[in-house]
This record gives sequence, structure tokens and C-alpha cells, in this order.
Amino acid sequence: MQVQPYLFFNGRCEEALKFYGEKLGAQVLFQMRFRDAPPNPQQPIRPGTEDKIMHASVKIGATELMASDGNCDETPGTHTGYGLSITVDDPSQGEKTFNAIGEGGNIVMPWQATFWSTGFGMVVDKFGVMWMVTNPHEGDKHPS
Repeated sequence: MQVQPYLFFNGRCEEALKFYGEKLGAQVLFQMRFRDAPPNPQQPIRPGTEDKIMHASVKIGATELMASDGNCDETPGTHTGYGLSITVDDPSQGEKTFNAIGEGGNIVMPWQATFWSTGFGMVVDKFGVMWMVTNPHEGDKHPS
């Protein structure tokens, strides 16, 4: 069994995937736009959303997540009630990763050493997604 986060970006999915590619090395494995779906008279494609992303599969490190523009309605969606956690084993990369993903976002907890890690920080990125970045203590075992 696998649990895969599915993120909805309310019309900003392509921008988000490009940002995650630049900052985290995310690779788009599969992408489908709304125009690629077969016609459905019960659920026609909303004009202006034909080129938006209906579904994408993205790999970040060893993790695969899903993403979409969603309904592209005028009410911005929120990413509350969860956060995505990145464990960076290379101590020199933790703070760099934190700063990169936080570009244009809001720092919730600045990068700092904690009792459970050599470095940890929390940030809400410019798309509203909460990220927690950690460098474990040397020798700590973390799932990959």
C-alpha cells in the first residue's frame, strides 16, 4: 500500500510544478490537461480551463505525489490540516532546501537546531503548502 498526497492548486498547478522542479528537483512523471479528457456532456470543461492541469504525477526524491489545478474556481483553496515533511540527510543541504522552498512564502519556524535534529524549519510556500524540512542527527534512522 502507498499513500500519495494529492495537492490542488486552484489554477496554479503548472507554476507550482515548475517551482518544485527548480527548488526540489521534482520530476513530472505524467501530466494530463483538461482538454485531453474525453467529452462529458454532464461535466463540460469550463471555458478558459482547457489548458489547465487535470492530473499530474510528480516525483520528489523517493516520494511520488499527485497534483491538479482542481476546479479553478475563483475562491482560492487552502492547504490546511496537513504539512509535507522533507528529511534531508546531507547536513549541508537542509537549510538550502528550507530557504529554496520558502522563497516567496512565509516562515512559520525559522531554520534551527532542535533536540530531535541538527536542523529543522517550517515554512508555508507561495502556494500555501506547509513544508517541514529536517536534518536528522547523525546516525538517526529515517524512512526513505
